[in-house]
Amino acid sequence: MMKNKVIITCAVTGSVHTPSMSPYLPVTPDQIAEQAIAAAEAGASILHLHARNPADGRPTADPAVFMQFLPRIKQATDAVINISTGGSSLMTLDDRLAASLQAQPEMCSLNMGSMNFGIFPLAKPGMEWQHEWEPQLLEATRGTIFKNTFADIEGILKRLGEGCGTRFEFECYDVGHLYSLKHFYDRGLVKGPLFIQFVLGILGGIGADPDNLSHMKRIADKLFGDDYRFSVLAAGRQQMQLITMGAAMGGNVRVGLEDSLYLGRGELAKSNADQVSRIRTILEALSLEVATPDEARTMLALKGGDRVSF
Repeated sequence: MMKNKVIITCAVTGSVHTPSMSPYLPVTPDQIAEQAIAAAEAGASILHLHARNPADGRPTADPAVFMQFLPRIKQATDAVINISTGGSSLMTLDDRLAASLQAQPEMCSLNMGSMNFGIFPLAKPGMEWQHEWEPQLLEATRGTIFKNTFADIEGILKRLGEGCGTRFEFECYDVGHLYSLKHFYDRGLVKGPLFIQFVLGILGGIGADPDNLSHMKRIADKLFGDDYRFSVLAAGRQQMQLITMGAAMGGNVRVGLEDSLYLGRGELAKSNADQVSRIRTILEALSLEVATPDEARTMLALKGGDRVSF
């Protein structure tokens, strides 16, 4: 039955990790397109996408860079394309929305609140950096916040949701974000089936441990009943353990080099497809079926890939 299918999302590059942390992190449009296509071929039905400056790997919100890889991915796969509206805490809201408003994708991510988003601990003492911007960007998160106010979220829902027919991966980094989402749900500004991403392990959000995952699920059940589907994202070394737990609880899963650079203890993932293949093997060993892109579209009530602007 469709309700037993598991959606694999792959977050291909993100804006957290930097090129010096892994030689396998995709940076250029060619690398992002190639790794996204390979992840889809491995079983990812949703591709969560950020862009980077091709010259030095710095996160960018430039729609022109997105358009160097979005059409290629769409032509080569039938995966759902999900464009981040998070970008980076150092980008303005208009910058973060520019590519999505141009592309009008089936899905975008939407962070459900302003928050401390601390990635400065990733700058380990003694690291050798390829680019000067890398430690500077990490350190900047010590003194900045990621801003998504209620007014910001209302604007995103109106401009992308109403204006473009885009639906959302609601990223909830803590229990309070679930209650903020319930506020918009009660006002009728978002409609089910909601797709809620439980984000665990970001400094400033809820920690990555089984008790917290169970708690997030319990509160979401109380707030949304049967009108939502959840997925689990665990940053860093807890990735595979917690997303496997989430799948066993009836949820969906997210992997990708945005969330973790590793395949196992001390072993860098050589591609996003490596992580997709690993979780697919785990899911199938649990007698769970992986959803195809079209099944994911049905499960999440998406508008279809033929109704996007690239």
